[in-house]
Amino acid sequence: MNLADMLSYADIEQLSRIADTYECECNGHSKHELIQSILAKLGRRDIFDARVESLPLEDIRFLNSLLFDSRSSFSLEELVARVQQTRFVRSEKDEGWNPRDMIARFKQHGWLFNGYSQQTKYLFQVPNDLKKRFGDVLSKKFQAQLTYMDAEPAVYRDEQKLLADDITHFLSFVKGNEVALTDMGSMYKRTIGQVLDRMSVREEPIGKAAFRFGYGRMFKEYPNRFSLIYDYCFYNGLISENAGQLKVTEQGAERADSPIREDLSAVYRFWLKLYKNPIPNVQSIVQWVERLSRNWVTVDSLGAVLCPLIRPFYYDTSESIFEQRVVQMMMHLGLLRLGEDDRYGRVLQTTKLGSSIIQGTYVAEEDRIPLMIEQGAG
Repeated sequence: MNLADMLSYADIEQLSRIADTYECECNGHSKHELIQSILAKLGRRDIFDARVESLPLEDIRFLNSLLFDSRSSFSLEELVARVQQTRFVRSEKDEGWNPRDMIARFKQHGWLFNGYSQQTKYLFQVPNDLKKRFGDVLSKKFQAQLTYMDAEPAVYRDEQKLLADDITHFLSFVKGNEVALTDMGSMYKRTIGQVLDRMSVREEPIGKAAFRFGYGRMFKEYPNRFSLIYDYCFYNGLISENAGQLKVTEQGAERADSPIREDLSAVYRFWLKLYKNPIPNVQSIVQWVERLSRNWVTVDSLGAVLCPLIRPFYYDTSESIFEQRVVQMMMHLGLLRLGEDDRYGRVLQTTKLGSSIIQGTYVAEEDRIPLMIEQGAG
């Protein structure tokens, strides 16, 4: 429902609180006048934009968690959990902090409403038309901080469809070779080197000093891109690990012999489910990258805008998550291309294929691949 519909179902007490927030001058005992006055205030672009642009960072993080969620309603527990995730650094000031205060503020602004039916009265909803306006205002706010370039960079990397090719290359390797596994369940180093040599994008094996966990079942043992390929094949039943041997399944053998490559939309969807564990809002971050990089934009300026929305994960800072876990992996997935320019430095741009996949894919908040977080050296 849109704002006007939700206001019509709201009780006069909530309407009065919203009217007070926007300093509406009207008859506070008339529901009709309250609604019309609120709509007039919120309909003014200068007033609405100013409210959104002046939000503190934690409020923007909470708002961001709602923007790209296609669900129409949320429980109080869900909203409280999302508010709690907006605090990246704990301090002594947190002692009197209550997540419900932020939810109450959003209600007072007319940005959150309780449902009106018996089934939805304990759920919360965001007006559909306001969602779009929130996105537009934040886009404008973010774009004002970005550095765009008018022409293409001198050189750039574009890996469109290479990941799909390498899934087939990996399956063909396993199908044509006896692949033994260590007691830890990984391939031996010599075999890993042979597999990596077959990949279209060269990666180095993991060094002993590297502490890696959280980004996949085999992330501890294999480099970033190949770890995704391996996990994709495993969770989709294309390979099996039995009695110390890695083999292709019947389905995997068919894929290895087929001229048809993996659907990149399916691989992207899998990546979102996998990376939601360490990066709960990875889907919204990717949506922002797509929205803000349809023209060539510098990596540094885009990172400066989006890193405050990314919660650090153990050894990974917001900056390393943005560059290594989001940007680099989006390039490997063919969603964007990365370039170098003498004047602007590192730049990126979403590919047409990437825009199509990102805009056409949604993964529900709870839809993720559960992983045990294990710390250790690769």
